[in-house]
Amino acid sequence: MTLGGVSRLALVGSRSFATSQVLSMHSYCFTRPIITRQASYCTHSMDDKYFFCGCCCCGICRDFIFEGDCLNYELIEFKCAAGHSECLMSMEVKSSITDKLRSSGLLRTQGLIGGKWTDAYDGKTLEVHNPATGEVLADVSCMGQKETNDAISSAYDTFISWSKVTAAERSKCLRKWYDLLMAHKEELGQLITLEQGKPLKEAIGEVSYGASFVEFFAEEAKRVYGDIIPATLPDRRLFVLRQPVGVVGAITPWNFPLAMITRKVGPALACGCTVVIKPSELTPLTALAAAELSLQAGIPPGAVNVIMGNAPAIGDALLASPQVRKITFTGSTAVGKKLMAGAAATVKKVSLELGGNAPCIIFNDADLDVAVKGTLAAKFRNSGQTCVCANRVLVQEGIYEKFANALSKAVQNLKVGEGFTEGAIQGPLINKAALEKVETFVQEAVSKGAKVLLGGKRHSLGMTFYEPTVIGDVKSDMLLSREEVFGPVAPLLRFKTEEEAIHMANDTNAGLAAYIFTTNVQRTWRVSEALEYGLVGVNEGLISTEVAPFGGVKQSGLGREGSKYGMDEYLEFSSYEICMLGGYEQKLTVEVRRQSLPRWTCNSKIAGREKASVLSFAFDVNVEVSCKPCRQLLRSCVSE
Repeated sequence: MTLGGVSRLALVGSRSFATSQVLSMHSYCFTRPIITRQASYCTHSMDDKYFFCGCCCCGICRDFIFEGDCLNYELIEFKCAAGHSECLMSMEVKSSITDKLRSSGLLRTQGLIGGKWTDAYDGKTLEVHNPATGEVLADVSCMGQKETNDAISSAYDTFISWSKVTAAERSKCLRKWYDLLMAHKEELGQLITLEQGKPLKEAIGEVSYGASFVEFFAEEAKRVYGDIIPATLPDRRLFVLRQPVGVVGAITPWNFPLAMITRKVGPALACGCTVVIKPSELTPLTALAAAELSLQAGIPPGAVNVIMGNAPAIGDALLASPQVRKITFTGSTAVGKKLMAGAAATVKKVSLELGGNAPCIIFNDADLDVAVKGTLAAKFRNSGQTCVCANRVLVQEGIYEKFANALSKAVQNLKVGEGFTEGAIQGPLINKAALEKVETFVQEAVSKGAKVLLGGKRHSLGMTFYEPTVIGDVKSDMLLSREEVFGPVAPLLRFKTEEEAIHMANDTNAGLAAYIFTTNVQRTWRVSEALEYGLVGVNEGLISTEVAPFGGVKQSGLGREGSKYGMDEYLEFSSYEICMLGGYEQKLTVEVRRQSLPRWTCNSKIAGREKASVLSFAFDVNVEVSCKPCRQLLRSCVSE
């Protein structure tokens, strides 16, 4: 249980802390109770209830702290029997982080509509939890259709002015936003760790990665070029302008709560669009902090709006509004299909970055160290919770045993822990559903003959922690091969030939990312071009960058994010045909008076028959004349 059930003051060594400052400390129950005179409950793991036995252990190192009935203690001395200083430091760090975020103005809990921080109209809120501890970080506004419609209206009104701002000025605003994101990368990284769970070092890395998109598109804002097209007639000129599409609805996931926003909002703002962001209800705090910094950067109110809460209601409002001209989404394939179908009613432009089933192919001639390092990066980053994670590790027979042993040894060295724990490489899964999904996939594989080489069960840390896992002898018909596991599980599949590996890799509806490890240059090109994927990494496990297009083929999505090509997703093409002044077919509009108009006959195809008879119905008219001799004659009749 959390310490909400104990007294208001806890003594830690010689220091005093309010109970709210030590919410990260948990009681863990032994199997047999030591004290039975008063039994209560504690949340040992997820939502399951266990009898509280009166024995409390350090929530980080698991060592014995004290005996007794927690509920009857007036003062409790918390100490780590092993003397681990980091156990006490974790409590202090979390408290100072929260205080610092509040004082900096980055810990926001309201939605952002038209530049104003706004509660849900009905006053509803939803809890944001720390997946590593289960504690409630904040209660944020739970919004719905009405708030979304107001955010859309605000974005639509702002679009009129923001789209007319020069590219240079938009670039300056985005550059300032980038500077602020980088200036606050420590706080933003801490916020990501708190609500998403990834280790702090990795979270800070995400801030730098996410900010890089804002920096890149700040420059691309000044490079939205048009085109000149050779005309089919000598007096015509044809040119093309690229113009902002309008209001953008951006729906983002929880696994990269900052980077998935900046990768969409950066190019949208650079092009002159305005946005309504719908972040995941699991990780809204990072989105709100990023929006606060956008306001500080001088991006006008209404250009960036943030709505969170009732996902179906928000999504339906974005799809139904004719003012929203673009939907961009990162998430599951199933939801992406629903959004694509819903966008058809108003014919919105859609870009989708959906699920993957990435193969990681290890050939016999691969450099073993490079292959193991690359596979670790491709598989276990963010605890396996990325859309480009290596979901299947295909290993050629000649190197299978050696690679399996080397990978297992490397994975065994991955330190699992809460994100603020020094040296932690892997954090928790996002929630109970994610944990149960991983368990189901592993159990199904084992039941069909797969062998657990390492891990394969919940971690002793409890909550949603899962042991980094390597499973051998996986077959193509198992769930681990067919569907995205989204967890720290590396399934190893054998193959014999290059052709077999390509067939196995392409045997899926997904087509986002793939990886190959080989030292053969010819094979590099053959296999890379044969793989049906939008991204291919060769001897490299980290392949995402702001300067290259990111996106998939088949059912992994539509469109591209990042790079200069990412700008096209937020632009429309308009072509213009101009009839030039001068030349034989010039059109001249003149104002003539009937009294001064001479009579003449012209055989010009365009000019028509006798002009006097044509003009006899009015005293003052406008006449378009294309015949050159007629134009010269009429000059004496022109009224200035």
